[in-house]
Amino acid sequence: MVNWSLVAGSALALCIGLAATTFTLEGLMTTEVLAAPALTVAGLWLMRRSWGERPAFTMLAFAQMGCFVIFAAPLSYIGLGAGMPLQDTRFAELDRLLGLDWPAYFHFAMARPELLVYAKLFYAMILVPAFGVPVVLGLTGQYIRLQQFVMASTLALCVVIVVSSLLPAIGTYFQYGLPSDTELFKANGYGGQARDIPMLRDGTLRTLDLGKLGGILTFPSFHAATALLSIWSLWSIWWLRPAMLMLNAGMLVATPLVGGHYFVDVIAGLSVAALTIQASKGLTAVVVANPPAVSTQTKSAAPGRLVVFALAAMFVRPFRKQGGRDALSV
Repeated sequence: MVNWSLVAGSALALCIGLAATTFTLEGLMTTEVLAAPALTVAGLWLMRRSWGERPAFTMLAFAQMGCFVIFAAPLSYIGLGAGMPLQDTRFAELDRLLGLDWPAYFHFAMARPELLVYAKLFYAMILVPAFGVPVVLGLTGQYIRLQQFVMASTLALCVVIVVSSLLPAIGTYFQYGLPSDTELFKANGYGGQARDIPMLRDGTLRTLDLGKLGGILTFPSFHAATALLSIWSLWSIWWLRPAMLMLNAGMLVATPLVGGHYFVDVIAGLSVAALTIQASKGLTAVVVANPPAVSTQTKSAAPGRLVVFALAAMFVRPFRKQGGRDALSV
């Protein structure tokens, strides 16, 4: 139940954030919002079938991550709307103290246009863990590792949102005055933060469309955290190791360029992932040592109730203003 508790907690945090600020939500009837409860219902239905356990765990993992992202995305905007002092100069200085020269890295890449296509491709590989890891772990019956992956990923995103809100930064292209959109290359990952963060800070962006929210988190880098989480989650499948190492190493190299991240963002993202991996293992051990004393029927129904509560909590304020076998239940 830990994963569903994180989902419900993120919904509660979003409702509090909306109630305490002037932010409002739009785009509530998007495909992404409707898909999460549909996957939950389908997963719970399959869980009751003797043949449906593996696809059920896969669907429920998708539902958990989908619900969490629905609530976390606007929370990241609300957090950055607090207007804490920008830390770009400090992060650039930390890079310099580590002997890492971001402008030199940028000019090296710009002088080799053949590498730019691969940089954008590897940066986009963050979608592979989101879809590939639940499918592989669910269909191979590695339910505990699947639930640990979901738990570690959601905890990592929680940490990244909180830290980015307290230590906001626009990014390297802003700090160094270098072009992020040229004839040769467009830093797609940087565009959202460059566009939205200034408007969040000056108060001109207060209506959040769930279907259009972009990635605006700079420090720590969630791309870097995801790279380590995906390698860890699938490490037990030996034949996937070479592909996972190559894919995620490429994503780590591309993240500073395409996402406009400082090198310390990447280091911090890896550190967050390492901490949340250990946290997920520790929470798993607690759940195993102290299983909830509830019936199978109650355990199967509880996730559905939490999803209904979480999604309903998000809808209340905007609408009011307008007018089987169980490996480990975490």
